[in-house]
Amino acid sequence: MSRIRVTGGEWRSRMIQVIDGSGLRPTPDRVRETLFNWLGQDLRGLRCLDLFAGSGILGFEAASRGAAHVTLVEKERRAFLQLQRNAAMFDDPRLQPIRADALEFAAPGNAGYDLIFLDPPYRHGWLEKVEPLLSRLAKPGARLYVEAEHSLEHLGDWCTVKQGTAGQVFFHLLEHV
Repeated sequence: MSRIRVTGGEWRSRMIQVIDGSGLRPTPDRVRETLFNWLGQDLRGLRCLDLFAGSGILGFEAASRGAAHVTLVEKERRAFLQLQRNAAMFDDPRLQPIRADALEFAAPGNAGYDLIFLDPPYRHGWLEKVEPLLSRLAKPGARLYVEAEHSLEHLGDWCTVKQGTAGQVFFHLLEHV
């Protein structure tokens, strides 16, 4: 088991535990710091969705910066159990961990998100599978953060407005056209 820290907000420097294996790739500190510089440090009032939550660090970072609600969706059992333990440690009702398949969660009825985090397992075509469902999950004016194994100019009707790389990770902030 390894540990990573929250980089900003009210929970700054708090550590969460991350299980080893299961293909988890927690977003590195430097990438998270860049992302939240792009988004701004004050996320008050935003509803956020971490669709492939894994460790949950992106969602915890959003809540730490004041997001009104954060849904953390993870399918893999061991990762989800650790995600629940980490959420319980923060003891904050704004955090909602859900064990579900990303595509099933994206069904009608789960909508109205201002900010969506997508960091799916690589080499399984998840971005292409999720893309048609994004418009029903997102509110008008929503933003989308994507980590991928390659650079993206767009994802369906979403266009990249900022991007960066860190090692083998390509990270992007997208807006709906």
